[in-house]
Amino acid sequence: MALNINGLLNAVVSHAMASGHFARVNQHEPENAPGQGLTCAVWADRITAIRSSGLNSVSTLVSFNVRIFTLMFDPPDAIDPTMIEAVDALCAAYTGDFTLGGLVRQIDVLGAYGQPLDVRAGYLQQDGTRYRVMDIVLPCIVNDLWEETP
Repeated sequence: MALNINGLLNAVVSHAMASGHFARVNQHEPENAPGQGLTCAVWADRITAIRSSGLNSVSTLVSFNVRIFTLMFDPPDAIDPTMIEAVDALCAAYTGDFTLGGLVRQIDVLGAYGQPLDVRAGYLQQDGTRYRVMDIVLPCIVNDLWEETP
């Protein structure tokens, strides 16, 4: 079996696009300033073998970063509530579609295999502009990805 990375990436991106919160959704970590409005960027961050059934195949943790960006704007007190509304919509969508349409065994919401579904806030300086960011770690468990053969 091969990792359906395009299918997984498209499923994660589709939820962001369907939320209606973003001016644009990128399928990569941007190297340039994202522009006006809320922007979402999605990229694969990590692929790790995990303990699973113990049969002759290896299951994996495929972790995505989902970053929400916005320019610092006035009033600053409105920035986090706007971003948290978008984060809430995404986390609800990802847990509501727990298998990403059957592409994964599950979103590892509670971190049974390491990093749980997690959101971290911070700032990013890019192209001379300061952005508020919220990063979602989206851990996905893919069953029986690689066959073990002697």
